[in-house]
Amino acid sequence: MSRDEPRNMVHSTHSTNLADLLERLLDKGVVISGDIRIKLVDIELLTIQIRLVICSVDRAVEMGMDWWRHNQYFQKGTDADPAQLERIADRLDSLERRLSALPVEVPDRHE
Repeated sequence: MSRDEPRNMVHSTHSTNLADLLERLLDKGVVISGDIRIKLVDIELLTIQIRLVICSVDRAVEMGMDWWRHNQYFQKGTDADPAQLERIADRLDSLERRLSALPVEVPDRHE
């Protein structure tokens, strides 16, 4: 083989695009955790524990992390309590009546 001939490089790893990487990441999941501790003279003043889980919704359900299923604000088609809506409407009407009864003061622009 002469020096001027091009050489073919063979890589041992396959290249992946961003979509493949993201799909694999969401399918398998990733857990990132860390602790922050602040101590002063061997007295622990503050401890912060950080846990971050990145995965797909299906994977989260498999792991038992389905808190949104039990939260009424994330449920599709949940309606607010009609009695509560009526109380809010009554309170709004009361506030509007009180507001309209207030005297309107127009500031003097020549001051």
